[in-house]
Amino acid sequence: MLAILGFHAVGLVFELFKVHMGSWAYPEPALTKIGGVPLYSGFMYAAVGSYVVRSWRLFDLRLTGYRPLATAVVAALIYANFLTHHWLPDIRLPLAAAMVAATWGVWVHYTVGATRHRMPLAVSFVLIGFFLWVAENASTLMGAWQYPHQADAWAMVHPAKFGAWALLVTVAFTLVATWKVRRSPPAPATP
Repeated sequence: MLAILGFHAVGLVFELFKVHMGSWAYPEPALTKIGGVPLYSGFMYAAVGSYVVRSWRLFDLRLTGYRPLATAVVAALIYANFLTHHWLPDIRLPLAAAMVAATWGVWVHYTVGATRHRMPLAVSFVLIGFFLWVAENASTLMGAWQYPHQADAWAMVHPAKFGAWALLVTVAFTLVATWKVRRSPPAPATP
């Protein structure tokens, strides 16, 4: 529960900053807005964090080859870039490459039904980012928020946001992994 509240608070602060910078807007009137940001916006980040926390347990996630320090450093730089790219060069592509390098050879082991599977950790970030981007398209279509290019009429969320979500997931994952890896037994072998 505390993890979800933490993700919600971090997400709400992130939303306040990004709306202030004009990255997107919440045009509908609401009684529960602070600084132009509805309180529910923090729940989107909490949902991502909750998904990572819940997946760890439901799919019995284990990591092999995980390098927590390298991954945490890159994840911190990714988060900082989301804030600083308004003034400094946007270095998402180099940071994405750095995350691939930091997670090279890292496997996430998971169970579906009675079968144990594994996939490269970086692939899981890409898959989660893709489905978040699909959900974001549905949310903007329904009017939950809008990007500047959607002010006159709905248009698909730019595919670059898919990459942004994949990067943002690395931040949530790293926060959860820092806590979970210390408490998890080693991954069982995958056939």
